[in-house]
Amino acid sequence: MIYYRWKSLVYLCSGGDLQEVIEGHKISLKRRCEHVTEGTNEAGSGTLLNKIYTELYITEGQSEEVDTQHEVSQLERTSKKNIQDTPIKCQDIFKVLSEQQRHIRVVLTNGVAGVGKTFSVQKFSLDWAEGLENQDISLVLPLSCRELNLIRDEQHSLLSLLHVFHPTLQKIRAEDLTVWKLLFIFDGLDESRFSLGFNKHQVIFDVTQVSSVEVLLVNLIQGNLLPSALIWITSRPAAAHQIPPSCVDRITEVRGFTDSQKEEYFRRRSSDEDLSKRIISHIKASRSLHIMCLIPVFCWITAIVLEDTMTRDQRGELPQTLTDLYSHFLRRPEELTEADKELLLKLGRLAFEHLEQGNIMFYSEDLERCGLDVSEVSVYSGVCTEIFKRESVIFQKSVYCFVHLSVQEFLAAVYMFHRYTRNDTAVINKFLEYSEPNDFSGFAGLFNNDPATSLDDFLRRALMKSLKSENGHLDLFVRFLHGLSLESNQRILGGLLDQRNSRPETIQKVLNNLKELNSDEISPDRSINIFHCLMEMKDQSVHQEIQEFLKSEKKSERRLSEIHCSALAYLLQMSEEVLDELNLQQYNTSVEGRRRLIPAVRNCRKKSQSLTHYFCFIHNRLFGSFLSTSHWEVVASAMTSNPSHLRELSLSRNQSLTDAGVKLLSSAMMHPNCRLEMLRLWRCRLSEISCDSLASALRSNLSHLRVLDLSANTLQDSGVKRLCSGLESPNCCSQHCCDAPH
Repeated sequence: MIYYRWKSLVYLCSGGDLQEVIEGHKISLKRRCEHVTEGTNEAGSGTLLNKIYTELYITEGQSEEVDTQHEVSQLERTSKKNIQDTPIKCQDIFKVLSEQQRHIRVVLTNGVAGVGKTFSVQKFSLDWAEGLENQDISLVLPLSCRELNLIRDEQHSLLSLLHVFHPTLQKIRAEDLTVWKLLFIFDGLDESRFSLGFNKHQVIFDVTQVSSVEVLLVNLIQGNLLPSALIWITSRPAAAHQIPPSCVDRITEVRGFTDSQKEEYFRRRSSDEDLSKRIISHIKASRSLHIMCLIPVFCWITAIVLEDTMTRDQRGELPQTLTDLYSHFLRRPEELTEADKELLLKLGRLAFEHLEQGNIMFYSEDLERCGLDVSEVSVYSGVCTEIFKRESVIFQKSVYCFVHLSVQEFLAAVYMFHRYTRNDTAVINKFLEYSEPNDFSGFAGLFNNDPATSLDDFLRRALMKSLKSENGHLDLFVRFLHGLSLESNQRILGGLLDQRNSRPETIQKVLNNLKELNSDEISPDRSINIFHCLMEMKDQSVHQEIQEFLKSEKKSERRLSEIHCSALAYLLQMSEEVLDELNLQQYNTSVEGRRRLIPAVRNCRKKSQSLTHYFCFIHNRLFGSFLSTSHWEVVASAMTSNPSHLRELSLSRNQSLTDAGVKLLSSAMMHPNCRLEMLRLWRCRLSEISCDSLASALRSNLSHLRVLDLSANTLQDSGVKRLCSGLESPNCCSQHCCDAPH
């Protein structure tokens, strides 16, 4: 039936010959999508997608804090979120799955680097091209953002853009686009080097009108161009905010491999059943490796290293940390030649400079600026084929990338550590310099223009820079820097790094710095990376001490340092067991220690005799006036976690709860994931602006709030009036509001 409908439509539009064009496009798309690469081969070669494709875990909705945490931190939380999520197959992302949902026109798919977004796009496109799925769609039109970058300075109409990127569609006319059901796929929004201006741009309705690429994209997404066309956008989380929520009908998230899919992957790779069992056992024993194996590409890296290590040297120590693993991966298995070292350091410079800029795709001019001759065959052979790949695209130009973002971060760390060992003060000082050194009063004297005189000073200053970053983009880079300070990893890298700075007494200074670091002006979420740096240096002392603390029956008698609290916060929120109650007063620690414990609020609950309630009680006397906006951001994120366990929250007597803090909490109450039922804000000196924010939350049809305690707040008539506007809303279900005299 579809065939005859298309036949008549094609005859009406183009005299009967466009059916052949459609079939030709399907053949071309099938040829483009049926092969995939797994790390080493260039595009166009590799393995059949249908042979290796494992159904990825994709969910409707998205995690919290997608643009404020490093992607490894997001993976850590993703690893324990699968219970209450709604899975969805990539082939079904445009299908209405419930009566409450409207027509799905624009879908935004999030996922960390390497988790399988592009594989999902290829699978969707291949199934359509082979006539297996979504045959109601007339044309599937992938437009990779890495390819669109190549014409970012050119002017095109939407019609000419399709002609350029899909030559098989040269006979397609403007009137055809307006009557067909089209799907445009913009894969890799995070890889784009153009900005999308949704607030101020040229409005275009005609598919033949010429404009810039970004203007065409904005008009397509907003529905000015081809309002009936379907749009699918994939992106890493940090770039997804470029698309306004009002333009998106469905958000999905690619979560990667489940635990069973990880094991399936390693069993499928090896014909040696005993070897695959040993690999799976080793990965399970290392939390960091097990979490990273959510990412298919990381599974490939891990398999290569462990297969080689287990078969080549039965007595050798297996990689335990990420730095261990990547060090083995970089020099495996032969000794690095001088040419290899020179090439790796040039790639490291490329990795570092673009890591700071946020770029993960590179072009010929980027390589040339780092001294890489793109015409040399050596760039694409030898050691480089394992870490760096060239993708041939249109216009006879090439796009380059590392096999995974974490490989780029590791090579960037190798380059920076090498520059330090060579006393390259120009590069080191440019990296460490701060435009606003007074932002961190507790770190006075660290951010001058003097070169780092010792390894411990250099690593401390690098850590400070990473902690200053709002989105944590340097977190894994700094973990690698600390791991590379160990002589064992330097030895694995075969002379690529100078080992003279890694004396035992220097390493001990680095460890002491990490354990004693004061981070009272930094988000407690970000402070957890200090603990991860310790783990990359293979210092298990803090981890072991916290394990002993958790087993202790007299917890209040044991004094916890700040680093202990960061470790405890990490372990509590990563635990499979949900904490019954988090009362920070029960911990014998400093005020800063209690701040660092705040992230554990995401994973606590308390049981009621009649009904199981999940909630966290933050004691009303703990915080005083010590919390900053970054701390309230963590509390708000706990309210919007997926799933959120929080049902009751007491923040009374917090005079540091500013208007910005109340706004954060109120916005969190309007989040679809929030299930907060009781909020106590007794004696918090709430202003009229705070009352406005709370009123907005009360009016929201997403709020589950039943009890709001505002006792002992001098609200004045204006504040009460604002609150009443929220209480009078039909959406407000508050059963009790304790208010102060006004």
